[in-house]
Amino acid sequence: MEEEAIDLLKQLIEIPSFSREEEKTADLLAEFLEAHHAKVKRSGNNVWAFNKYFDATKPTILLNSHHDTVKPNQGYTKDPFQPEVVDDHLFGLGSNDAGGALVSLLATFLHFTERKDLGLNLIFAGTAEEEISGKNGIESIIPDMGKIDFALVGEPTQMKLAVAEKGLLVLDCVAQGKAGHAARNEGENAIYKAIEDIKWFETYEFDKVSGTLGEMHMSVTQVAAGSQHNVVPDQCSFVVDVRVTEAYSLEETIEIIEDHVACDVKPRSIRLQPSGIATDHPIHNVAKKLNLEKFGSPTLSDQALMPFPSVKIGPGDSARSHTADEYIYLNEVREGIKLYIEIIEALNKESGF
Repeated sequence: MEEEAIDLLKQLIEIPSFSREEEKTADLLAEFLEAHHAKVKRSGNNVWAFNKYFDATKPTILLNSHHDTVKPNQGYTKDPFQPEVVDDHLFGLGSNDAGGALVSLLATFLHFTERKDLGLNLIFAGTAEEEISGKNGIESIIPDMGKIDFALVGEPTQMKLAVAEKGLLVLDCVAQGKAGHAARNEGENAIYKAIEDIKWFETYEFDKVSGTLGEMHMSVTQVAAGSQHNVVPDQCSFVVDVRVTEAYSLEETIEIIEDHVACDVKPRSIRLQPSGIATDHPIHNVAKKLNLEKFGSPTLSDQALMPFPSVKIGPGDSARSHTADEYIYLNEVREGIKLYIEIIEALNKESGF
Protein backbone atom coordinates (compact mmCIF):
# COMPACT_ATOMS: atom_id res chain seq x y z
CA MET A 1 0.00 0.00 0.00
CA GLU A 2 2.97 2.37 0.34
CA GLU A 3 3.19 3.41 -3.31
CA GLU A 4 -0.59 3.56 -3.65
CA ALA A 5 -0.70 5.87 -0.63
CA ILE A 6 1.95 8.15 -2.16
CA ASP A 7 0.07 8.25 -5.47
CA LEU A 8 -3.10 9.16 -3.58
CA LEU A 9 -1.26 11.94 -1.77
CA LYS A 10 -0.11 13.37 -5.10
CA GLN A 11 -3.71 13.37 -6.34
CA LEU A 12 -4.89 15.10 -3.16
CA ILE A 13 -2.28 17.84 -3.64
CA GLU A 14 -3.62 18.52 -7.13
CA ILE A 15 -7.11 19.31 -5.78
CA PRO A 16 -7.66 22.59 -3.88
CA SER A 17 -9.29 21.69 -0.57
CA PHE A 18 -9.46 24.79 1.58
CA SER A 19 -11.56 24.51 4.72
CA ARG A 20 -15.28 24.33 3.81
CA GLU A 21 -14.27 23.65 0.17
CA GLU A 22 -13.20 20.00 0.46
CA GLU A 23 -15.90 18.35 -1.68
CA LYS A 24 -13.56 17.10 -4.42
CA THR A 25 -10.96 15.63 -2.07
CA ALA A 26 -13.82 13.94 -0.19
CA ASP A 27 -14.92 12.47 -3.53
CA LEU A 28 -11.39 11.19 -4.15
CA LEU A 29 -11.11 9.57 -0.72
CA ALA A 30 -14.50 7.91 -1.10
CA GLU A 31 -13.59 6.58 -4.55
CA PHE A 32 -10.27 5.24 -3.26
CA LEU A 33 -11.95 3.41 -0.38
CA GLU A 34 -14.65 1.98 -2.63
CA ALA A 35 -12.01 0.78 -5.10
CA HIS A 36 -10.57 -1.22 -2.21
CA HIS A 37 -13.97 -2.71 -1.39
CA ALA A 38 -14.66 -0.62 1.71
CA LYS A 39 -18.23 0.38 2.47
CA VAL A 40 -18.06 4.17 2.59
CA LYS A 41 -20.16 6.52 4.63
CA ARG A 42 -20.26 10.26 4.05
CA SER A 43 -21.67 13.35 5.65
CA GLY A 44 -20.87 16.66 4.02
CA ASN A 45 -17.15 16.53 3.27
CA ASN A 46 -16.40 13.89 5.89
CA VAL A 47 -15.72 10.33 4.69
CA TRP A 48 -15.42 7.27 6.92
CA ALA A 49 -15.48 3.47 6.78
CA PHE A 50 -15.57 0.51 9.20
CA ASN A 51 -13.35 -2.55 8.92
CA LYS A 52 -15.01 -5.48 7.12
CA TYR A 53 -15.45 -7.69 10.17
CA PHE A 54 -16.61 -5.00 12.56
CA ASP A 55 -17.90 -6.50 15.84
CA ALA A 56 -19.68 -4.23 18.29
CA THR A 57 -18.48 -6.37 21.22
CA LYS A 58 -14.84 -5.41 20.51
CA PRO A 59 -13.12 -2.13 21.38
CA THR A 60 -12.99 0.38 18.52
CA ILE A 61 -10.04 2.50 17.42
CA LEU A 62 -10.56 5.55 15.22
CA LEU A 63 -7.87 6.41 12.66
CA ASN A 64 -8.50 10.05 11.85
CA SER A 65 -6.86 12.85 9.91
CA HIS A 66 -8.07 15.80 7.87
CA HIS A 67 -8.04 16.61 4.18
CA ASP A 68 -8.61 20.35 4.32
CA THR A 69 -5.73 22.81 3.98
CA VAL A 70 -4.96 26.43 4.67
CA LYS A 71 -4.57 28.73 1.67
CA PRO A 72 -1.07 29.01 0.20
CA ASN A 73 0.89 32.03 1.39
CA GLN A 74 2.65 34.53 -0.85
CA GLY A 75 6.06 33.02 -0.23
CA TYR A 76 5.47 30.01 -2.50
CA THR A 77 8.02 29.63 -5.30
CA LYS A 78 6.42 26.40 -6.55
CA ASP A 79 2.89 25.69 -7.73
CA PRO A 80 1.14 24.62 -4.49
CA PHE A 81 -1.18 22.31 -6.46
CA GLN A 82 1.51 20.62 -8.53
CA PRO A 83 3.03 17.62 -6.73
CA GLU A 84 6.75 17.67 -7.41
CA VAL A 85 9.31 15.13 -6.21
CA VAL A 86 12.88 16.33 -5.74
CA ASP A 87 15.42 14.19 -3.86
CA ASP A 88 12.72 12.31 -1.91
CA HIS A 89 10.90 15.58 -1.08
CA LEU A 90 7.26 15.65 -2.20
CA PHE A 91 6.32 19.32 -2.53
CA GLY A 92 2.73 20.55 -2.51
CA LEU A 93 0.12 22.24 -0.35
CA GLY A 94 -1.16 19.85 2.31
CA SER A 95 1.60 17.31 1.71
CA ASN A 96 2.86 17.65 5.29
CA ASP A 97 -0.25 18.99 7.02
CA ALA A 98 -1.78 16.56 7.00
CA GLY A 99 -1.80 14.63 3.73
CA GLY A 100 1.07 12.37 4.70
CA ALA A 101 -0.65 11.28 7.90
CA LEU A 102 -4.01 10.97 6.13
CA VAL A 103 -2.84 8.56 3.43
CA SER A 104 -0.68 6.63 5.91
CA LEU A 105 -3.65 6.03 8.19
CA LEU A 106 -5.79 5.08 5.20
CA ALA A 107 -3.19 2.55 4.07
CA THR A 108 -3.02 1.19 7.62
CA PHE A 109 -6.81 0.80 7.72
CA LEU A 110 -6.82 -1.10 4.44
CA HIS A 111 -3.96 -3.30 5.66
CA PHE A 112 -6.16 -4.56 8.50
CA THR A 113 -9.69 -4.32 7.11
CA GLU A 114 -9.82 -7.96 5.89
CA ARG A 115 -8.41 -9.41 9.12
CA LYS A 116 -10.95 -11.76 10.72
CA ASP A 117 -8.78 -12.47 13.76
CA LEU A 118 -8.32 -8.82 14.78
CA GLY A 119 -9.35 -8.22 18.38
CA LEU A 120 -10.16 -4.59 17.61
CA ASN A 121 -12.47 -2.66 15.34
CA LEU A 122 -11.02 0.04 13.13
CA ILE A 123 -12.71 3.12 11.69
CA PHE A 124 -10.94 5.33 9.18
CA ALA A 125 -12.21 8.90 8.97
CA GLY A 126 -10.95 11.58 6.60
CA THR A 127 -12.52 14.76 7.88
CA ALA A 128 -13.08 18.39 6.95
CA GLU A 129 -12.64 21.83 8.52
CA GLU A 130 -9.82 20.89 10.91
CA GLU A 131 -7.83 24.00 10.06
CA ILE A 132 -10.67 26.23 11.25
CA SER A 133 -12.02 23.92 13.99
CA GLY A 134 -15.28 24.01 12.06
CA LYS A 135 -18.51 22.51 13.30
CA ASN A 136 -18.97 20.52 10.07
CA GLY A 137 -15.82 18.49 10.59
CA ILE A 138 -15.08 15.59 12.94
CA GLU A 139 -17.45 16.94 15.58
CA SER A 140 -20.44 16.52 13.25
CA ILE A 141 -19.93 12.79 12.61
CA ILE A 142 -18.91 11.51 16.05
CA PRO A 143 -22.52 10.46 16.84
CA ASP A 144 -22.70 8.53 13.55
CA MET A 145 -19.60 6.44 14.21
CA GLY A 146 -20.88 4.84 17.41
CA LYS A 147 -18.85 4.01 20.49
CA ILE A 148 -15.15 4.80 20.09
CA ASP A 149 -12.66 3.68 22.71
CA PHE A 150 -9.52 5.33 21.43
CA ALA A 151 -8.26 7.45 18.53
CA LEU A 152 -5.01 7.88 16.65
CA VAL A 153 -5.10 11.41 15.24
CA GLY A 154 -2.81 11.90 12.26
CA GLU A 155 -0.80 15.12 12.31
CA PRO A 156 2.88 15.78 11.48
CA THR A 157 4.78 14.89 14.67
CA GLN A 158 7.84 13.11 13.20
CA MET A 159 6.12 9.94 14.48
CA LYS A 160 6.62 11.08 18.04
CA LEU A 161 3.63 10.40 20.29
CA ALA A 162 1.77 13.46 21.56
CA VAL A 163 0.16 12.23 24.78
CA ALA A 164 -1.30 15.65 25.60
CA GLU A 165 -2.34 18.72 23.66
CA LYS A 166 -3.10 22.28 24.63
CA GLY A 167 -6.62 23.63 24.19
CA LEU A 168 -7.51 27.05 22.82
CA LEU A 169 -9.48 30.02 24.05
CA VAL A 170 -9.91 33.04 21.80
CA LEU A 171 -11.08 36.04 23.82
CA ASP A 172 -12.65 39.21 22.48
CA CYS A 173 -11.87 41.94 25.02
CA VAL A 174 -13.21 45.50 25.15
CA ALA A 175 -11.86 48.25 27.40
CA GLN A 176 -14.51 50.89 28.06
CA GLY A 177 -13.70 54.60 28.33
CA LYS A 178 -15.45 57.89 27.70
CA ALA A 179 -15.20 59.94 24.50
CA GLY A 180 -13.86 63.48 24.67
CA HIS A 181 -11.96 66.16 22.76
CA ALA A 182 -8.24 65.41 22.69
CA ALA A 183 -7.30 69.11 22.69
CA ARG A 184 -9.16 69.75 25.97
CA ASN A 185 -7.90 66.59 27.66
CA GLU A 186 -11.47 65.38 28.10
CA GLY A 187 -12.89 61.90 28.48
CA GLU A 188 -11.35 58.64 29.63
CA ASN A 189 -9.00 57.11 27.09
CA ALA A 190 -9.97 53.48 26.49
CA ILE A 191 -6.56 52.78 24.92
CA TYR A 192 -4.79 53.57 28.20
CA LYS A 193 -7.18 51.29 30.06
CA ALA A 194 -6.59 48.54 27.52
CA ILE A 195 -2.82 48.90 27.90
CA GLU A 196 -3.06 48.04 31.60
CA ASP A 197 -4.97 44.84 30.83
CA ILE A 198 -2.73 43.97 27.90
CA LYS A 199 0.29 44.26 30.20
CA TRP A 200 -1.40 41.84 32.60
CA PHE A 201 -1.94 39.30 29.80
CA GLU A 202 1.74 39.63 28.91
CA THR A 203 3.11 39.07 32.40
CA TYR A 204 0.62 36.89 34.30
CA GLU A 205 1.75 33.40 35.27
CA PHE A 206 -0.81 30.75 36.18
CA ASP A 207 -0.09 28.88 39.42
CA LYS A 208 -0.56 25.36 38.05
CA VAL A 209 1.93 23.96 35.54
CA SER A 210 1.17 20.83 33.51
CA GLY A 211 3.64 17.99 33.77
CA THR A 212 3.32 17.25 30.05
CA LEU A 213 2.36 20.59 28.52
CA GLY A 214 4.20 23.03 30.76
CA GLU A 215 2.92 26.55 31.38
CA MET A 216 -0.17 28.13 29.88
CA HIS A 217 0.50 30.96 27.45
CA MET A 218 -1.49 34.07 26.55
CA SER A 219 -0.82 36.35 23.57
CA VAL A 220 -2.57 39.57 22.57
CA THR A 221 -2.75 39.26 18.80
CA GLN A 222 -5.05 42.08 17.58
CA VAL A 223 -5.87 45.62 18.79
CA ALA A 224 -8.30 48.22 17.41
CA ALA A 225 -9.39 51.65 18.67
CA GLY A 226 -10.13 55.21 17.67
CA SER A 227 -12.04 56.94 14.90
CA GLN A 228 -10.01 60.11 14.33
CA HIS A 229 -6.94 61.86 15.68
CA ASN A 230 -8.68 64.47 17.85
CA VAL A 231 -11.23 62.24 19.59
CA VAL A 232 -10.35 60.38 22.78
CA PRO A 233 -11.64 56.84 22.07
CA ASP A 234 -14.37 55.44 24.29
CA GLN A 235 -13.58 51.81 23.35
CA CYS A 236 -10.49 49.76 22.66
CA SER A 237 -10.97 46.18 21.54
CA PHE A 238 -8.32 43.49 21.46
CA VAL A 239 -8.07 39.75 20.90
CA VAL A 240 -6.23 37.30 23.14
CA ASP A 241 -5.05 33.82 22.12
CA VAL A 242 -4.90 31.57 25.21
CA ARG A 243 -3.27 28.13 25.02
CA VAL A 244 -4.73 26.10 27.87
CA THR A 245 -3.34 22.97 29.55
CA GLU A 246 -5.26 20.27 31.39
CA ALA A 247 -4.29 22.00 34.66
CA TYR A 248 -7.33 24.26 34.22
CA SER A 249 -10.68 23.89 32.52
CA LEU A 250 -11.57 26.56 30.00
CA GLU A 251 -14.23 27.83 32.38
CA GLU A 252 -11.71 28.13 35.22
CA THR A 253 -9.32 29.98 32.94
CA ILE A 254 -11.98 32.53 31.97
CA GLU A 255 -12.88 33.06 35.63
CA ILE A 256 -9.25 33.76 36.57
CA ILE A 257 -8.88 36.24 33.72
CA GLU A 258 -12.10 38.08 34.58
CA ASP A 259 -10.93 38.41 38.20
CA HIS A 260 -7.78 40.24 37.10
CA VAL A 261 -8.75 42.55 34.23
CA ALA A 262 -11.08 45.52 33.98
CA CYS A 263 -12.11 45.02 30.36
CA ASP A 264 -15.15 43.08 29.20
CA VAL A 265 -14.11 39.52 28.24
CA LYS A 266 -16.09 37.33 25.85
CA PRO A 267 -14.84 33.88 24.76
CA ARG A 268 -15.64 32.98 21.17
CA SER A 269 -15.99 29.31 22.12
CA ILE A 270 -15.31 26.84 24.90
CA ARG A 271 -15.26 23.84 22.52
CA LEU A 272 -11.51 23.45 22.06
CA GLN A 273 -10.56 21.66 25.25
CA PRO A 274 -7.06 20.52 26.24
CA SER A 275 -6.56 16.77 26.05
CA GLY A 276 -4.36 14.19 27.69
CA ILE A 277 -4.24 10.41 27.82
CA ALA A 278 -4.46 8.65 31.19
CA THR A 279 -1.15 7.36 32.55
CA ASP A 280 -2.51 3.80 32.76
CA HIS A 281 -3.78 3.68 29.16
CA PRO A 282 -2.43 0.75 27.05
CA ILE A 283 -0.88 3.19 24.56
CA HIS A 284 1.89 3.86 27.10
CA ASN A 285 2.88 0.19 27.07
CA VAL A 286 2.87 0.27 23.29
CA ALA A 287 5.04 3.40 23.26
CA LYS A 288 7.56 1.66 25.51
CA LYS A 289 7.66 -1.50 23.39
CA LEU A 290 8.10 0.46 20.15
CA ASN A 291 10.48 3.08 21.62
CA LEU A 292 8.13 5.92 20.73
CA GLU A 293 9.20 9.30 22.06
CA LYS A 294 6.36 10.96 24.00
CA PHE A 295 5.71 14.71 24.29
CA GLY A 296 3.08 17.34 25.01
CA SER A 297 1.96 19.27 21.94
CA PRO A 298 1.46 23.06 21.93
CA THR A 299 -0.54 22.95 18.68
CA LEU A 300 -4.25 22.29 18.29
CA SER A 301 -5.86 19.44 16.35
CA ASP A 302 -9.22 17.67 16.14
CA GLN A 303 -8.32 15.97 19.42
CA ALA A 304 -9.83 19.04 21.07
CA LEU A 305 -13.25 17.97 19.80
CA MET A 306 -13.04 14.28 20.74
CA PRO A 307 -14.88 13.10 23.88
CA PHE A 308 -12.83 9.87 24.04
CA PRO A 309 -9.13 9.09 24.73
CA SER A 310 -6.77 9.99 21.90
CA VAL A 311 -3.15 10.60 20.96
CA LYS A 312 -1.62 12.50 18.08
CA ILE A 313 1.06 10.98 15.86
CA GLY A 314 2.03 11.12 12.22
CA PRO A 315 4.72 11.46 9.56
CA GLY A 316 6.05 14.90 8.70
CA ASP A 317 7.16 17.83 10.82
CA SER A 318 4.88 20.41 12.39
CA ALA A 319 7.52 23.09 11.67
CA ARG A 320 6.77 22.70 7.93
CA SER A 321 3.03 23.22 8.33
CA HIS A 322 1.59 26.36 6.73
CA THR A 323 4.98 27.30 5.29
CA ALA A 324 5.85 28.22 1.70
CA ASP A 325 6.81 25.28 -0.54
CA GLU A 326 5.46 22.78 1.97
CA TYR A 327 6.85 19.28 1.60
CA ILE A 328 7.08 15.83 3.13
CA TYR A 329 9.74 13.19 2.59
CA LEU A 330 8.40 10.16 0.73
CA ASN A 331 10.29 7.95 3.13
CA GLU A 332 8.41 9.58 6.01
CA VAL A 333 5.16 8.33 4.50
CA ARG A 334 6.54 4.82 4.03
CA GLU A 335 7.91 4.70 7.57
CA GLY A 336 4.68 6.21 8.90
CA ILE A 337 2.62 3.37 7.43
CA LYS A 338 4.97 0.77 8.90
CA LEU A 339 4.89 2.31 12.36
CA TYR A 340 1.11 2.80 12.35
CA ILE A 341 0.75 -0.89 11.52
CA GLU A 342 3.11 -1.80 14.37
CA ILE A 343 1.07 0.36 16.76
CA ILE A 344 -2.19 -1.36 15.79
CA GLU A 345 -0.58 -4.80 16.07
CA ALA A 346 0.74 -3.90 19.53
CA LEU A 347 -2.61 -2.47 20.67
CA ASN A 348 -4.28 -5.64 19.43
CA LYS A 349 -2.20 -7.56 21.97
CA GLU A 350 -2.88 -5.15 24.84
CA SER A 351 -5.72 -5.44 27.33
CA GLY A 352 -7.37 -2.65 29.25
CA PHE A 353 -9.53 -0.89 26.69
